[in-house]
Amino acid sequence: MPNETLIKFGYPDSLIHEYNDWVVLLRPAQITIGSLVLACKLDIDNFGDLSAETFSELATITSDIETSLGEIFQHDKINYLLLMMVDRHVHFHVLPRYASVRSLEGAEFEDSSWPGPPDVSQSLDLTSDEFDEVIARLRNVWPV
Repeated sequence: MPNETLIKFGYPDSLIHEYNDWVVLLRPAQITIGSLVLACKLDIDNFGDLSAETFSELATITSDIETSLGEIFQHDKINYLLLMMVDRHVHFHVLPRYASVRSLEGAEFEDSSWPGPPDVSQSLDLTSDEFDEVIARLRNVWPV
C-alpha cells in the first residue's frame, strides 16, 4: 500500500518510474518545467534511517533522473531538496534549473528565480495536456 506522501504527489497517475524502494513522480505543482518528486516507498520518516541498500539505490536513480531530464529539457543544474516539513516520509523535490526559457509544445517556461534558490511557493501554470506530455516524454526516455 502506498504511503501518504506518494498519494499526495499523485501516485500512481504521476508515476514516471518505480524502483525497489523508490518512485519518481512528476511533481503536480511544477516549480520549474520537469520538476519531480523522488519518494521512498517505505514507511520511513528520517533520511538517516534508510538501510544501506535503500540508500545505495539512489546512485542509479539520480543518474537516471539527470540523464532523462537532460535529454528532454537540457537543464543547467538540478536542485535536490529534502525538506520533509509537511509530508513526513523521506522524499526529495527534484527541481531542474534553467538559465534560459524552455519550450514544450509551443509553450514557454521560465525559471523565474534563476540563479538564486528556487521559490517553492510558486509554480508554473501547466495545462493538463502539458502535464501529461511531460510524463509521456519522461517515461519514453527513462533508462530501463
